[in-house]
Amino acid sequence: MEVGQIVKAFNKTGTYIGEITDSRPETYTVRMLAVLTHPRQGDLHNPNQVDVPFFHERKALAFREQANIPLNMVHTFEDEIPHYPDSLQDAIRKLAEKLKAKPEDPFSIRSLEALNGVIKEYELMYSMKMNI
Repeated sequence: MEVGQIVKAFNKTGTYIGEITDSRPETYTVRMLAVLTHPRQGDLHNPNQVDVPFFHERKALAFREQANIPLNMVHTFEDEIPHYPDSLQDAIRKLAEKLKAKPEDPFSIRSLEALNGVIKEYELMYSMKMNI
């Protein structure tokens, strides 16, 4: 892959569409253009656990934010690139629906609470209104 190429990149638990801006021996630097999958909430080292020292609220990488992504987590992307705020809203809705499908699961409940906190920050940043 080369600088300027549009790619799908997986970073932690989120998936993005972005543009390669730099290439290094073990990573690509990718500028984010859209969100495909919103990052999961909680502790990455203790997945699906509620009783952890710190339950993280994870935001998606911002529009045009750059991240160094391992080479094996970057793949070609040839479809249309959605508008960033629209893609973010869609990714949030999908995650919220998945969490709401398990209303008795403590991890889903806590994740939905964390996601609501993140949504409030997005509303300030992108002037979007979300009802999940």
